[in-house]
Order: sequence, then structure tokens, then C-alpha cells
Amino acid sequence: MGFADLKKQSKLGSLTEKLVKEVEKMNNSGNSSDERLWKLECDKANNGYAVIRFLPAPDGEDLPFVKVYSHAFQGPGGWLIDSCLTTLNQKCPVCEHNSGLWNSGMDSNKEVARKQKRKLTYMSNIYVVKDPANPDNEGKVFLFKYGKKIFDKLTEAMQPEFEDETPIDPFDFWTGANFKLKAKNVAGYRNYDSSEFAAQGALLNDDDAMEAIWKKQYSLSEFVAPDQFKSYEEMKKRLESVLGGKTARIDSEVEDEDDYRGPAPSLTEDLRSELNNLKPTRSVAVDDEDDDALSYFAKLASDD
Repeated sequence: MGFADLKKQSKLGSLTEKLVKEVEKMNNSGNSSDERLWKLECDKANNGYAVIRFLPAPDGEDLPFVKVYSHAFQGPGGWLIDSCLTTLNQKCPVCEHNSGLWNSGMDSNKEVARKQKRKLTYMSNIYVVKDPANPDNEGKVFLFKYGKKIFDKLTEAMQPEFEDETPIDPFDFWTGANFKLKAKNVAGYRNYDSSEFAAQGALLNDDDAMEAIWKKQYSLSEFVAPDQFKSYEEMKKRLESVLGGKTARIDSEVEDEDDYRGPAPSLTEDLRSELNNLKPTRSVAVDDEDDDALSYFAKLASDD
């Protein structure tokens, strides 16, 4: 699809309909050295502000975002940090093990399952309109990794709650809107609830300039390419190693979580930094943007 076709679809509104359908379907069913990745820089109080524009799908790709599930937790045998095979609609041994823990009926097992649940991350291309903490980023294209709460803001723009609100495609060059990303500290966690869209309008008043931006976008498909994921057998072997060979031990005699997992792990600053700076296809969201994995456990059990 060429740039002229992209503009034609914008006028027809067909892209918005396609995105809404994809979101509905999904609801039912980065390394710090990577210069492509943009992050909001916050102050010591965990407050931050920037204005970004979500961009259309890259040339040759269908959607302007990808969705990745991941696992990151520590057991007696070390850390398991890997993308979850449910991203590819395949069975995941970690999710299956968590399902067994959850359905054991024991509170201690449920707590372990909570700590090992899959995390949800989205990836999109963005254009940085304003970045007060790093002005050099302004006017450039980056990859942006974000969680469910920000994604919900996007879907709410496409499907507003009230009749007097006009649906918009937030990924559209001409009829989209800039996104005012606002972070603040709420109960010790970074919170994005105050983020909002600005008035609807074209990113720039120059189609040639916007086409140049479009051509600078990065591929998103690489983050969900099958070769970026371990096989079921490899994941299961790693899980057994991390849990000390105890994947089959889901038993009512375990009265204390520490009996199962060993002493609660503590993160050194170096390890914390490493976890926060993983390559997107091997990482998790490190803020409060979690998937409702507990309902997934119940669904997984019912499918057996």
C-alpha cells in the first residue's frame, strides 16, 4: 500500500474500522542500548510529560501495533525471562503450570501463580512532538513500548463511550490527534490515567513531510516473528530448571510459598537495570500495565 492509498483510506475511514475489529479480536481470544526505543523520562517524584503522535502501520504491514506477552520471574534455579508463546496463539508451558497452581485451590499456590503470570506489552511507532526532558528527540521517529492502560486510551478514542464524542483513528496522519503522555506517582507506582488526546488534526500540513516520516518507521513484525520465541520444549526445559525440577509439584502439603519458591529474591541494582532494559521480544512491561492473566488461567483449564 502506497502513501496515496494510505491517505485515501484515511478519508474513507476504513482503517479505523479495521483497527476496531482487530482490537475486538484480541480482547476475545527493549534494550536500553536500542536507539530506536523511546521512553518517557520522569523526575525523582515519578512525574513526566511529553507529546507524541502514534503513527500508521509501517509500509508492508497491516497494523500500527503489535501485542506481546512475556514472563519474568525468579525461582530456586534462577530467572526465567522469555516471551510467552500465547503471543503466537500457541500453548505455553509456563501458563499451563500457572493454571495448575491457580486451580489447586491453595492460596499459597495462587500467590505463586500471580507472581509468575504473563505480562502484556504493546509496541508502536511514534513521532515525538514535544519532549521537555530530551528536546533532541523532538521531530524524530521512535519505537514506543507501552502497556494496557495506554492502549485502552487508544481504543477509547476509536470507540468513545458517549454519543456526542467523535471516534478518531489515533494512528492516522490526517485525522488523528497528538497524545499528551502524562505520568505521575500514585501509591508508589507510575500511573498514566491523566494522559489524553489533543484536538483532532493533521500531524503536519505537508504531505511530503509526513510521507518522509512514514518511510522512517521501524518494522513491528520482527517483535512477533516465530524465530524470536523459544519452542514449547525449550520453554518447558527452562521452566523446570528455574523451578528446580518442581513443575509437577502442585501439592496440598505446601503450606508456605517459601517452601515452594525458596527465599524471596532481592534484586541488585545491576539486575534491576538488566530486567528493565530487555529487548522488547524478550521482556515485560515494568509498570502497572498487567494483563488479566488470572482469568486466562481459568480459560486454559476449561479448554483441557
